[in-house]
Amino acid sequence: MLSTFPFQIAHLPPPTPPERQLAIFADVGGLEEYYALFLHHGFGGTAESWVEHIETIIEEHQPELLDEIEFEEGGHTFVAYAPSQAVADQFLACVLPFFGTLPQLQKYLSQTDPDDFFA
Repeated sequence: MLSTFPFQIAHLPPPTPPERQLAIFADVGGLEEYYALFLHHGFGGTAESWVEHIETIIEEHQPELLDEIEFEEGGHTFVAYAPSQAVADQFLACVLPFFGTLPQLQKYLSQTDPDDFFA
């Protein structure tokens, strides 16, 4: 299986609503190098910042996916919910080219204007 880093996927136990069958999450608080990279480029590096950037990436590359994914904000963990494994796989295919490694994130953040983001 291919790496999903920095994300993990977990099936949620019943009863769960149909749109929240899987959780896609990343321990933003524990990814210090990611956090430092966000800060270096003028972004917050918090879970809210991750949501904002990931929503932007999806909107630019696969906007229909935004109708399938539900984001949760707050805390030290990025969390998105998906209704199926297929949607979770689409999420990863869209986002990992930008978040999968520090060099990929570095390239993405270096091309992004902090003034276009709130977090």
